[in-house]
Amino acid sequence: MKTLFLGERPKELEAFLDRRRALGQDGYDEVWEGVYHVAPMAHPWHGYVDGQLGVVLAPYGRRVGLLWTTAFNLGDPDDFRVPDGGFHRTLPSTVYVPTAAILVEVVSPDDETWEKFGFYAARGVDEICTAEPLERRLRWWRRDGDLFVDADASSLLGVTVAEVTGKIDWPR
Repeated sequence: MKTLFLGERPKELEAFLDRRRALGQDGYDEVWEGVYHVAPMAHPWHGYVDGQLGVVLAPYGRRVGLLWTTAFNLGDPDDFRVPDGGFHRTLPSTVYVPTAAILVEVVSPDDETWEKFGFYAARGVDEICTAEPLERRLRWWRRDGDLFVDADASSLLGVTVAEVTGKIDWPR
């Protein structure tokens, strides 16, 4: 379910957002072309698979000089998305990171992972890894112009989807 407030945000909504910030619940909130997206914390399976992907993929990144980070703001203050993790050519030193070599997105029910691909392509991201814990499925995507196409492997990390999938202890 989505709710859109047109015009000035109600005071109650501002209080709600302030409370989320104070409690640290806004870490995955995003701004899409000036529209604030409130993202609830994900299912524990999401975090479990996300953590495993970082452990499994980080050594491949180190071998080719890419640096792994957990969730970060990709874009600028008025238009950003928060992938679950990613690989960078240099360690980012800003709160809003302009691009990344590879992004990791763990899919949760009702999230907006698939709607982010166009934004990621426009930001020059080369590859995306998606994990779907409920389906126990990992997919890799490489950028082809303005789109991402399904791939069997990461050309940047030199690892196949099958290799990575076999190293994930999927939730049961």
